[in-house]
Formats: sequence, structure tokens, C-alpha cells
Amino acid sequence: MKTIKKISILFLSLITFLACNDDNLNVDNPDGNAVEGGLLDVKNTSINYVVGNPGPYSASIRVYQGAVKSTSIRVAKTFYSGDFVSNTVDTFKTIAISDTNQNSFVNYDFSFPEMVEGLTGANGSPLSATDTDYQIGDYWKFDYYVTNSNGEHLNYASTKATISTRFAGTYRVVESAYWNSGGFNGDWNGDQFVIESIDANIYKHNGLAFWSDNTYYFTVDSGTGAITILGKDLDDADVLLNTSPIMTCEGDYTFESLTCINQATANDVTGEDVLEFTTGYFRGVGATREFYEKMVKIVD
Repeated sequence: MKTIKKISILFLSLITFLACNDDNLNVDNPDGNAVEGGLLDVKNTSINYVVGNPGPYSASIRVYQGAVKSTSIRVAKTFYSGDFVSNTVDTFKTIAISDTNQNSFVNYDFSFPEMVEGLTGANGSPLSATDTDYQIGDYWKFDYYVTNSNGEHLNYASTKATISTRFAGTYRVVESAYWNSGGFNGDWNGDQFVIESIDANIYKHNGLAFWSDNTYYFTVDSGTGAITILGKDLDDADVLLNTSPIMTCEGDYTFESLTCINQATANDVTGEDVLEFTTGYFRGVGATREFYEKMVKIVD
């Protein structure tokens, strides 16, 4: 009986190990596994293409070797915009794998001119060479075809390079303060918020401190990083926070407790961009609600 229990525990442990291993790799690989070889673990499944920054951008892939030896990777590209799907360029990049004796990392770079080259748009003409002609959410899909001792096979995981703007993403708050009628009333450090691209210039801040159902809009000066919080929404109506008029540093209402700090700081090394906001809503002199937050972009 003890022997059966030991075998059962070992079997369940093996299943758990394999399941965790597969989850960590985030792939469904028809060519093999980490032990047998033939596996590509794509580290950059999603890349934001920032309008105004033609690159180069980089993608990284881990190559697992085993009895199955991978020798090269062919990268194909296709463009997507809404329901439109372009032609596919079968050989966008070719990556040689020089070391087949052990697991390794390979990288490749690409720029905007390379992304559009050879692809045809919905009107039958070549894709535009001007990145401002694209809509937020348009994307290029890079598929990976691995050549190994079993032939060439399509890898399960791919990479999407999506038209975005620099500061879009999910952020974690690292500093914050809420002032109510001149008194400090708490913080929301550690909470996460989504900064959404509306177009090439306007961002949407989803949530306000403790209230997830409030939103406001802002722009970022491309030269200085200065943030301007907008008093109007996308329909040109006055922005209300918790049913009261928004307070902005450029607006008509005076902050009574906080000093205005509205700044975006790009981190080109790690991608952990920093945003700082000062905003609030006006309920009368001596009854303002004021908010400061400093947030750091979460990098996958």
C-alpha cells in the first residue's frame, strides 16, 4: 500500500512539474519539448511600436536543443488593421543558430521601414511609410518557422508589434497622496492603472485613486515630457470627477494642498517609464479634493 502511495505521489509530482514547465514556457510546441529540443520560447510576444520612434526594436527567442537540433529560424510578417489582413512576406528575417550543442538565446532587430517593406495595404498600394498614417491598435504579426532535424515547422508562439504611443501600458503606483478639504486622507500605493492610447497624441487615464469608474485625458509634450491634463473629454464636454469639475494645473481652480507636478519620464534602458500626475475636483473653496500619484510602467 505504501508503495502505491509513493508511486501515486511521484506521478502527481511529475504531472505538476510538466504542467508548470509548460505554463512557464507559454507555448504549445509540436516539434518537441525542452528536453527533446525543437522548442522556441518567444520572450517578446508583444511589442509596442511607438509612433514617432522608427526603431530599431528588438525581439529575443530562447532556443532549446536536444535530440532535435534547431539550426535556423525564418520570420514571416503580416499586417493587420481591423478586418483587413495584408499579404504575408515569407522571409522577413532569417536567424542562424550557430550553437546547436546547448540551449541559447537569439535576437533580431527591426525598424519601421523594414516592417512596411513588401506589404500591400487595403487599397492595393504599398503600406504607407509614414507611421502617423496608422491607427492605434494596427499591428504586424511575426511568425516563427524553425528548421530542425525534423524539417521546418511553425512555432506556436509569435510576436505582435502594435501601433501604440510611448506611455501606453499598465502602471503600478509607487507614491500617492489624497487631500480632502485640506487634510491628508490616505494613499493608493501599489494599485495598478491602465494608461490607454486614444490617438497619436491623447492618452486616457483609467481610474482615479480609489474610484475605478473615473477617467480623464492628458497629452505629453514630446520634447519636454510635460503632461497636460485636459479639462474636456473626447466629446468636448467638461470632465467631471465624482460628479464635480476636474481640477487641472492650467485650469480655473486653485490647488490648496498640493504643488502641481505633471511629468512623464521615459526610461530607454528598462522601459519602466514614470508618470506623475496632480489633479483633483472642485467642491468649493476649502473643500477641494486633490490627488498626486507617481506610477511606474510594468514591463513584461
